[in-house]
Amino acid sequence: MHAFRKICAGRFALAAAIGLLALATLAVTPALAKDTLTLAIKGEPDDGYDPTLGWGRYGNPLFQSTLLKRDENLNIVNDLATSAELSADGLTWNVTIREDAKFSDGSPLTAEDVAYTFNTAATSSGKVDLINMDKATAIGDYTVQLTLKKRDTTFINRLVSLGIVPKAAHGPGYARKPIGSGPYRMVEWNEGQQMIAERNPHYYGAEPFFKRLVFLFTDEDTSFAAAKAGKVDVVVVPQVLAVQTIPGMVLHPVKSVDNRGLMFPCVPNTGKVTDKGSPIGNDVTADLAIRKAINLSINRQVLVKGVLEGFGRPAYGPCDGLPWDNPANSFKDADPKAARKILADAGWKDTDGDGIVDKDGIKAEFTIIYPADRAIRQYLALAVADMLKPIGIHAVVEGKRSWDEIKHLMHSSVIVFGWGAHDPIEVYQLYSSHHAGDGWNNPGYYVNAKVDEYLDGAISAESYEASLNLWKKAQWDGKTGSDVHGDAPWAWLVNLEHTYFISEHLDVGVSQVEPHGHGWPITANIQKWTWKD
Repeated sequence: MHAFRKICAGRFALAAAIGLLALATLAVTPALAKDTLTLAIKGEPDDGYDPTLGWGRYGNPLFQSTLLKRDENLNIVNDLATSAELSADGLTWNVTIREDAKFSDGSPLTAEDVAYTFNTAATSSGKVDLINMDKATAIGDYTVQLTLKKRDTTFINRLVSLGIVPKAAHGPGYARKPIGSGPYRMVEWNEGQQMIAERNPHYYGAEPFFKRLVFLFTDEDTSFAAAKAGKVDVVVVPQVLAVQTIPGMVLHPVKSVDNRGLMFPCVPNTGKVTDKGSPIGNDVTADLAIRKAINLSINRQVLVKGVLEGFGRPAYGPCDGLPWDNPANSFKDADPKAARKILADAGWKDTDGDGIVDKDGIKAEFTIIYPADRAIRQYLALAVADMLKPIGIHAVVEGKRSWDEIKHLMHSSVIVFGWGAHDPIEVYQLYSSHHAGDGWNNPGYYVNAKVDEYLDGAISAESYEASLNLWKKAQWDGKTGSDVHGDAPWAWLVNLEHTYFISEHLDVGVSQVEPHGHGWPITANIQKWTWKD
């Protein structure tokens, strides 16, 4: 772990020096300007700022407002909606919206816009899960009816995450020039460099303190250098840099459900490929004994301390600590003796003395793939590979520079993925056989009929409260499940703390537990941010 920290520190120190030279090219606002806030928190979306294509699902859409929202305690409260009621049969949401809402161009926001947004998102082939919605219909100017094909206890989360777009102004080009009813409106976006937003003069809520926001889309090194130079007010940093100090700034760590884990292909290699030609299956990780042994050989506390510098916690499932998490997922970390016994009992033995166990002529070796620009994932992969050596498993760690490369390999190689949402639908997407091989969902082709039964039951339960025990049973029911006691299709590693440095003059209030790091989750309560002299 000390080696990893030295590598990290050296890399960032050199890059920070280079980044300081690059700052001269950035159009930034001085950190002490009381009406302008400069943020270097990443989150520039490849697809632009269109909620119907997925913008905002992991954080604050900023330019658009939502029907409901979560407060700092993750309680669901009204935003655009004044009421949202589900019918007794669980198939119809009747939502009434406020009558004073306007888009940033001054046009009124009506139920037609809400219905259009949901219907468009459902057919956009984007990243909004509306598979169970039949249609959205405007009933008058300020009431919309959302009709479901079947019960869906997770559907309320779409009311929380889907930003509303104007029917009249939505179309080609909208993602680059969004119009919404959120607290801010975009005024300029230089892709790959910066985006400037100003207060929406038509916003129905409390007026934000800051008139102007400047988002810098620089890499981690340049952003950190900018913070050191006093050029930004908020900067997100990797955990390895959170132990440093920045003059005039204070560390603001935020607990999250943003996890990292190893996804295993759960089927053998039979020569099958996807319709895109991607290979399917891995003869090593298809063996349950391998997956269980890997889980038992990993010391997650060491990963938290050594890779995350203590800014995180061990992960044992995709939803640790959330209401639908099963506490039985946790287990004793780092038990190499038990791991070796599992392998030996399953027939994995070192027959040629090279330190790698084998079975039926197949050596226990595979590749762990990570995105080359994600240092934390790289160091997690390297650390895990070291932890596997004592039990006779050889893991080769390899970075890929594009997600297209990773997508091609993710059905046949072990991948370091990140997930984490305020929505149990993610558990469904990860483990349901209905999603096997469906894009980024369940890429390992994991299948368990009993798990499917629980997951489908959770979705169609009579209420959210009634669904919770079914979500938990899908993870482990005492006999089977998707956690390490059951089929272990993943080795969950760590939950991150998101680490920010903020100006000592900035009051960001109480930050909510954040989801996966796409978008700008820290800005969820930006209307409450103020500047202190």
